[in-house]
Amino acid sequence: MTADDVTTIRIRLLLGEDGVKFGPGKADLLDGIAAQGSIAAAGRRMGMSYRRAWSLVDEMNSAFAQPLVTSSRGGVQGGGAALTADGQAVLAHYRALEAKVRAEGSDDIAGITDRLRKPGTGGATG
Repeated sequence: MTADDVTTIRIRLLLGEDGVKFGPGKADLLDGIAAQGSIAAAGRRMGMSYRRAWSLVDEMNSAFAQPLVTSSRGGVQGGGAALTADGQAVLAHYRALEAKVRAEGSDDIAGITDRLRKPGTGGATG
């Protein structure tokens, strides 16, 4: 088993003067919206409340120059949500960044994980 088999890359970006946060949770929510066509369903898939999912979408839509998600209310036809072109672009760039860190940082990640305590061994002392 290699370090890549047990290591997860979680990148959290603080963007712009206001320190807008974009990280794995928002990226996963965007993935869910793209797959499910619904903010509520994407939130449920992540174990997130309806209110929290909508709050994160509102936060993203307010932070970026163009909205990342569009939505329509329910009713007879049913509601729905989709990523805008900007939403798709932000998500693609974020996933590409994760892949680059994973690929380019593999030696450094291994250098860190090689120093982890092995299961069944004692820890460091005082």
